[in-house]
Amino acid sequence: MKSTNRKAAKTAAPRKPAAAKTSARKPSGRIVKRFSAPGVQYAVIEMGKVTRLALMITPTGRGPVHLQLGEALRSLRTVLEKQAEKMNVTVQTVFLKDLNDQTLCEQILAARYVDEPPVTTFVHQPPCSGAALAIEVWATGGKTVYVERPAPNVLQVSMGNITWTHCGGITPRNTTGSVYAQSLDAFQQMKQKLKKAGVEMDHLIRTWLYLGNITGPEGDLERYMELNRARTDFYEGVKFGRGHVMAGVRQAVYPASTGIGMCGSGITMSATAIDTDRKDVFILPLENPQQTPVYEYEAVYSPKSPKFVRAMAEAIGDYVVIWISGTASIVNSKTLHTGNPGKQADQTLTNIELLLSQKNLARHGAPGAGATLRDLAKLRVYVKRPQDYEIIRKVCEKRCGKDIPIIYVVADVCRSDLLVEMEGLAFAKRIR
Repeated sequence: MKSTNRKAAKTAAPRKPAAAKTSARKPSGRIVKRFSAPGVQYAVIEMGKVTRLALMITPTGRGPVHLQLGEALRSLRTVLEKQAEKMNVTVQTVFLKDLNDQTLCEQILAARYVDEPPVTTFVHQPPCSGAALAIEVWATGGKTVYVERPAPNVLQVSMGNITWTHCGGITPRNTTGSVYAQSLDAFQQMKQKLKKAGVEMDHLIRTWLYLGNITGPEGDLERYMELNRARTDFYEGVKFGRGHVMAGVRQAVYPASTGIGMCGSGITMSATAIDTDRKDVFILPLENPQQTPVYEYEAVYSPKSPKFVRAMAEAIGDYVVIWISGTASIVNSKTLHTGNPGKQADQTLTNIELLLSQKNLARHGAPGAGATLRDLAKLRVYVKRPQDYEIIRKVCEKRCGKDIPIIYVVADVCRSDLLVEMEGLAFAKRIR
């Protein structure tokens, strides 16, 4: 892996942050600070000379979609202007109640960002709040941060001789073929986008796969099974993490991933890759000791098992970043608490907590690393049944804090008996 020089990002004059609600007292190793305001929850992550922002924006108004998007963009601008450095908006995911609103939203966002657009992915998943849309936004700032846009919907952020490449809005060119054929084509589009940035598939650390009618039939199988078959075939021969997997790792290495349903019948993908020649940067695939690795699942769940890890940790000098895959109420490989959304949500968070823990990272060969639910910079919650939203929300707020940046959307989950799925991103400082 090798990084290149990037064009320097301009910085703004320091501004004094406005008062906001913050999380509880910060223990040793905690670098995530959470804030809350009407319509937006966000986290500020300080990693040396670099600042990252994770914003989860859900408009409070219920007017036409253009007014709700305008409110969301004003909330975003207010948060960005509070930061001491100029923040580059790098990635955003827009969750839509009505996919027919996408064209108008694209026009409004194009006018907002002009020649500095972030990677944008539209997903047909209605916000549980009833809003027309919700937006997850990531921004990065600092005097050592460089940003390039080598192709449409491809963006690279470089800092400290590390480059993250983001690509999104990936859809198959032919939308009339089988799920298998469409999935292969979408993965090929992903590969081509990365290649335009000078990045190969083996640098992937995180993917998002959105599939309409995910549990619907496809011949004698389910559609999700066919997506898994395509992923397995496309990944064949790819040596993920080549040269940067932490020493001593013996398990399989795949990107962290979410495979989740959406309205309609389409396929949409997005991805993140890492590229560096630093010797103190490693990736570490993580598994949960109470769960069977998904790539070892029995054929009853999919003829070709899903190829992803439960989480992917990046050890970056004194810091650790943990990308949490889509996680549900599963122990070993079995669904727990069938029919009970509250208990499924609680079990899901317990699974995430175990995955992030210092004990689990030490078990994987990274002593002193690890995080807690309070180190989550954001959480996405996919709710199968809208009527379960309030039950699940209360569990999340109890376990993670009311200030956690979080978005709840309605989406089908890959098993008929699973009522909720969650994913997140945690940041912590290594304790040496």
